[in-house]
Amino acid sequence: MSITSDKVLIVAQDASLRFSLRKTLEVFQFDWGEASNGEGALTRLRMVDYEAVLLDFSTPGLSGIATCRQVRSAHPRLPVLVLSDCDCLDNKVAALEAGADDYVIKPFSVRELIARLRSAIRRFRAPVAGIIERFVVGEIVLDFARRRVEKSGIEIALTPIEFRTLHMLMAQAGIPISHGDLLTALWEQESSAHREHLRVVISALRKKIEDNPSHPTYLITHNHFGYCFRDQ
Repeated sequence: MSITSDKVLIVAQDASLRFSLRKTLEVFQFDWGEASNGEGALTRLRMVDYEAVLLDFSTPGLSGIATCRQVRSAHPRLPVLVLSDCDCLDNKVAALEAGADDYVIKPFSVRELIARLRSAIRRFRAPVAGIIERFVVGEIVLDFARRRVEKSGIEIALTPIEFRTLHMLMAQAGIPISHGDLLTALWEQESSAHREHLRVVISALRKKIEDNPSHPTYLITHNHFGYCFRDQ
């Protein structure tokens, strides 16, 4: 096993998939641990400080969705990248709403997987100094330091990717932000897969912060360009 500070937990039932991921991580100088099911993953996470999780959605025991939710509950900022052989929208929505940071379709390009993994770890390590900590627009309050969002004084539970998206939009309230700028800030790359992820995240945010998600008053779409959070 390589000696490095980049520690990644592999969670997959398929022994051949775990072997392949181990070898890939070693080639790219990552340290790794592994678990064959969700229960084992949660145990490993209590023992070692990992910086990312590669979670195969076909993992037995706790379902992939349940495992993702429990990892997210215990480790709110830890990047979770879901690996799945299903390219259907319902699965992507379920994964992202369960707290996944990214959704990677099998079979995948090794270079793409490593790029996404490194991007997730960079965001996880990124310093937060100098970031404005509190935004208030209408009934919505975002407290960056506490990782907390409220509407009318009631806390709203957001996944990490939802929180980052809302923070970026509220930090520039009143200014439309392009799809490309959002994708680059959130995933460090602009791809058709991540563009679909962004639509899922925006839809989930509207369900959580809008009185009527079908007719949003906070999170506004600018057709063929991007999104804007309303100003004061």
